[in-house]
Amino acid sequence: MNANQVIQIYKKDSQILSSSVIELPQTNRLKYLHAKMRDKVASKSQFIFYADQVFRLLIEKSLELVPFKDLDVTTPVGETYKGKQFADPICAVSVVRAGESMENELRHIDLKIPIGKILIQRDVVTKLPTLYYSKLPDHIAKCRVLIFEPMLATGGSAICAIQILIDAGVLEENIIFVNLLCSPEGIQKVTQQFKKIQIVTSSIEEYLNANAFMIPGIGDFGDRYFGTTDVGAV
Repeated sequence: MNANQVIQIYKKDSQILSSSVIELPQTNRLKYLHAKMRDKVASKSQFIFYADQVFRLLIEKSLELVPFKDLDVTTPVGETYKGKQFADPICAVSVVRAGESMENELRHIDLKIPIGKILIQRDVVTKLPTLYYSKLPDHIAKCRVLIFEPMLATGGSAICAIQILIDAGVLEENIIFVNLLCSPEGIQKVTQQFKKIQIVTSSIEEYLNANAFMIPGIGDFGDRYFGTTDVGAV
């Protein structure tokens, strides 16, 4: 079953997918970036270079979804420019470690947006995603929140991360899950449990293989981006 078939099933059995899942337009430029970073022979520096460009597109798209209000400023020639500013506080929460890869591009867009951290790993006994560390902005309950997690595969860590924010007082409809790749299975699992969140992704993959890797996929994102091995992450 391919991604389009799963999307059609999802539309029939639940709410319309487009209301909660936004895939970036599959332009030639985006496909070029994906080809460069998915290539198994890409070096660490090449992988980072192309992944960061996609992150920029994802974050820009995500910020288009939050409400804005009017902002008038005076230009150097003494005239008024009618612009916009965020209507609500914005913050981001990175799912350590892979989610931290998206922080630099957010900083290039807006230096003032605070960033929280959560660490989720698989419990050695229960094998379930478990929260090991959390540091969230004090005012997070009042914020529109971007969750940074590049991979949405089985959906386990995504569901755990979203629930942590809801438990901290964040409204479900104020959460935007920002990710690089997602599987149809992961989309279904997350959106069936949280019907009001939004997911912004650059690619809906075909399926998960027996090892829970997305196909055609990108390999282990954290290992490729940071050049290390992360044991126990989900």
